[in-house]
Amino acid sequence: MNIKEEIKKLAQEIGISKIGFTTADDFAYLEKSLQAAAEEGRTTGFEHKNIAERIDPKLTMASAKSIISIDVAYPRFLPQQPQKTQYKRGKITPNSWGMDYHYIMQDKLERLARGIEALIADFEYKGMVDTGALVDTAVARRAGTGFIGKNGLVISKEFGSYIFLGELITNLEIEPDSPVDYGCGDCNRCVEACPTSCLLGDSTMDARRCLSFQTQDKGMMDLEFRKKIKTVIYGCDICQICCPYNKGVASPPVVEIDPDLAQPELIPFLELSNSQFKEKFGMIAGSWRGKNILQRNAIIALADSRDRSAIPKLLEIIDKKQNPVHMATAIWALGELVKQPNEAMVEFIEKIQSEHEEAMVEKAAFLALAKAAQV
Repeated sequence: MNIKEEIKKLAQEIGISKIGFTTADDFAYLEKSLQAAAEEGRTTGFEHKNIAERIDPKLTMASAKSIISIDVAYPRFLPQQPQKTQYKRGKITPNSWGMDYHYIMQDKLERLARGIEALIADFEYKGMVDTGALVDTAVARRAGTGFIGKNGLVISKEFGSYIFLGELITNLEIEPDSPVDYGCGDCNRCVEACPTSCLLGDSTMDARRCLSFQTQDKGMMDLEFRKKIKTVIYGCDICQICCPYNKGVASPPVVEIDPDLAQPELIPFLELSNSQFKEKFGMIAGSWRGKNILQRNAIIALADSRDRSAIPKLLEIIDKKQNPVHMATAIWALGELVKQPNEAMVEFIEKIQSEHEEAMVEKAAFLALAKAAQV
């Protein structure tokens, strides 16, 4: 029995777009760059903390001999656009359309593992999807499913960069595949297109400057990034949109996609309670950061979309003082939408008192702009 060919057949039946095989040898070459990123403050804080475990599969599974890397392609375009309503809409990036990809990938890895178990006795494995120890992109590159682009993402000729990654560390001895023989070449489009210059041009990045991270970080979003997220309330795929490898790629949906969840109405989104948010958005990948951070982004998106119909909602958020970050962000958004506030609005802002510094900073900035507008 050719176990490699049997595993490939299983993968096709399960709906895995691409599969590759590599050894469980270490990824020692990554240690220097991972250490430098941590020391220079270029990490998000979401990464696995133990660098030794990130570069040595045998620290996760002592019997490791081979790693099976899988890609599942997902669509970059909505199957259908949401209906037009009275509300402006925000955007959630394609990797968070439909059911959380962690569940999708874990299911496919588990089904693949069960299929292998039926073929081989004493099969041992450990499945991982980006919350595990290993660096998924490094595994995929060595297993030959694609190369790592200048944007740090795995890219293949067949599916571009709109792919979910996962791997099985196994105790099987399987002939490894070779890395692909193509890459970015002289193309530098993603580096030039990135609005925050977070891409360093060598497949690494200052992850804290990435807009995707900014939409997931807690607290106030730095002023520098607020206008750059535009109407995106979760994620960023600018470096993918401009990539030539994604031109003409149109992968079918992995699961059902609700366009109203992919592009939610912003004002109604701000009115969701915790239970309503969990019920409606709880199964998408972007929900892991919780309602409050995404609602903060929605307030910014209303300002960036110049939606003056949001002014009453912003005044309500400020008046309620329920969430200091929402309150401070709403004061900023109000200043963006109302360049010449009337006397009543200025008086309303002047009366604001808060123990939270951010709200008082935004209050001062609003009043300074209002005073300048009157001159």
